[in-house]
Amino acid sequence: MKIYTRTGDLGMTGLIGGARVPKDDLRIESYGQVDELNAVLGAARAAGTPPDTDAELGRIQNDLFALGADLADPRPDAPGRMRVDAARVPALEKWIDAMEAGLPPLRNFILPGGSPAGSLLHVARTIARRAERAVVALARAHAEYAPAVVYVNRLADALFVAARHVNRVAGAPEVEWRGKG
Repeated sequence: MKIYTRTGDLGMTGLIGGARVPKDDLRIESYGQVDELNAVLGAARAAGTPPDTDAELGRIQNDLFALGADLADPRPDAPGRMRVDAARVPALEKWIDAMEAGLPPLRNFILPGGSPAGSLLHVARTIARRAERAVVALARAHAEYAPAVVYVNRLADALFVAARHVNRVAGAPEVEWRGKG
């Protein structure tokens, strides 16, 4: 199988099930943002995350691949359809709570940065928020994606806490935002 098909050369792409849509379709934007988030999580893991964090990020990457497939499938009742739904949210919340237990409470905004892996997790958080905005817009038109909105929202929260956790493990200090100079 060749990587190039030439079928997208005129700005159209195929969805699961065979429908063709413009490459700037909201559905494509949504799963493109999720794909970008997945790639940045892979970069964060490659930069060196602690084993407990790495294992959870691996699960999240699998969730994001399933979410991308779900967003690429316009058939709401397709048999065997992959779904990332609200059932994964409690696991994210449990992970957040476990990481927060070892972190000092936030007293101010912190600037993104720290270790290489922590910095990439801050980038991932911002991409998750962008993906969330796209999925929210898609869910307005297709209510079946409402649970995905909850998942991506909680994931962005988890990635913020994961960045703090990874930086703490790496010994990278948090830099507080000081406001006006």
